[in-house]
Amino acid sequence: NIKNLRDKDINVESAKKEKIELYKDKKGEWRWKRIATNGNNVGASSEGYVKKSDCLDNAQRQFVECEILEEED
Repeated sequence: NIKNLRDKDINVESAKKEKIELYKDKKGEWRWKRIATNGNNVGASSEGYVKKSDCLDNAQRQFVECEILEEED
């Protein structure tokens, strides 16, 4: 069974303070990582993306409540 966790009460205000950072990895592919309010990395993409726009789309679908920061091309 799969449960939709969005049905649970979440602290949206706290989540809004977390950030998503887009960056290029050693292979030159785009990835995202989620950064908690204490500065710790608490999540990361499981794959790299050739196009930054694909990475951004993936991050936006998953983390609508977070600010997204981008590394310059």
